[in-house]
Amino acid sequence: MSEGSLATLGIRKLAPLLAARKLSPVELTESVLARIEKKNPVLNAYLAVLGEAALEQARQAERDIQAGRYRGPLHGIPVSVKDLFHVRGTPTTAGSKIFANFLPDHDATVVERLRAGGAVLLGKTNLHELAYGITNDNPHYGATRNPWRPTHIPGGSSGGSAAAVAAGLCAASLGSDTGGSIRIPAAYCGVVGLKPTFGRVSRWGVMPLAWSLDHVGPLAGTVWDAAAVLQAIAGPDPRDENCSPRPPADYLRSISEGVAGLVVGLPENYFLDRLSREVEKAVRAAATRFAELGARVEPVRLPGIEPATDLSRLILLAEATALHQKNLRARRQELGPDVRALLEQGEFILATDYLNAQRARRRFLEELEGVFRRVNLLLTPTTPITAAPIGQAAVDVNGQSEDVRLASTRLVRAFNLAGVPALSLPCGFDSEGLPIGLQIVGKPFDEATVLRAACAYQEATDWSDHHPPDA
Repeated sequence: MSEGSLATLGIRKLAPLLAARKLSPVELTESVLARIEKKNPVLNAYLAVLGEAALEQARQAERDIQAGRYRGPLHGIPVSVKDLFHVRGTPTTAGSKIFANFLPDHDATVVERLRAGGAVLLGKTNLHELAYGITNDNPHYGATRNPWRPTHIPGGSSGGSAAAVAAGLCAASLGSDTGGSIRIPAAYCGVVGLKPTFGRVSRWGVMPLAWSLDHVGPLAGTVWDAAAVLQAIAGPDPRDENCSPRPPADYLRSISEGVAGLVVGLPENYFLDRLSREVEKAVRAAATRFAELGARVEPVRLPGIEPATDLSRLILLAEATALHQKNLRARRQELGPDVRALLEQGEFILATDYLNAQRARRRFLEELEGVFRRVNLLLTPTTPITAAPIGQAAVDVNGQSEDVRLASTRLVRAFNLAGVPALSLPCGFDSEGLPIGLQIVGKPFDEATVLRAACAYQEATDWSDHHPPDA
């Protein structure tokens, strides 16, 4: 097997090999660490590699498996987490100089749950500073580069996690999503990224950006792999007051049930406007494929979607500034210019504007509930464009110039506002060989149907079989 190819096999293929003792967790971990050593200097996906600790975890996994104490599909699997998640004794920088020396004395709940499942934690991935941006062009720790084309952004703010998965530098990773920060990098790097329902996964021990918009979820090479990670990390947590007490479903049990009988809504308005023609073509072809697989694809309208996108941005500006206001005032010059500018904008949001936005949020939720009474899922592009070059502020969309950041978030923000599950997976490539993302959106706490539909599409196409050069 060629160097570096082990992690790209994914959890679904690696787990049986590990369980049957045909592959050693130590061998697997050593292989991935060697690939990180080779590839990370170019990609800059990791901020911290925990090599010795990872090897000790791998040795313990090997001892447990050999003794018949196999814990499930994550046992012995090499994973990473965004450097927003607390790992005991390891700095959590949040991609900022301000937190460069912050050393947590505990693991985040989701890290505890990964460890409980036997996962091997390789390290912490790069991110946009404070998780507040989509380019992952970090002024303090350097830009993360897209494995498909290193001159281009990987998306953000979980860009290090997506790049690591795409390049075979881990089998899965955890990211956070406040305005698309899991789904955007998943789309740009050609991997699967899931934003679960708000409250489905604990955020305890994860540095916040916006308390009412933040979500934690997996990035992985396949839908099955993402479901396996979600199965491990989802569920109630009394330490997180926003975490739902509802027990999670058995996501892997229902994932192969297909889409026959499902009603899939394809929005007529907003989501298919102002797109790259290649993105539109790929998404329409995906809708056709869903119909061929037995789903009923119907046109729907979401009249409140554009205002909802604006509301999400306003709420984010206010909440992020409230959270970081002390550091903004005391350590302003230590912040990168783009993040500093966003935090400064938040100081001008009036309390009345914020409260009115929260009231309007309820109206959008009611509208979305009405749509979901008619359909099981929504199908949209994840982003209207593919990954832009690093440092490029504007992109041409069918002859019109559009800000890269606003374009990248335009189709994903509203589902943070609504708190509903949304997943991105590959549905094609543009003429430059860059991945295109398809977004599948479901009803609250119905991740099982989102995963089931995404898995059916993925297994009926070969988009996820493609990997970046030398991956």
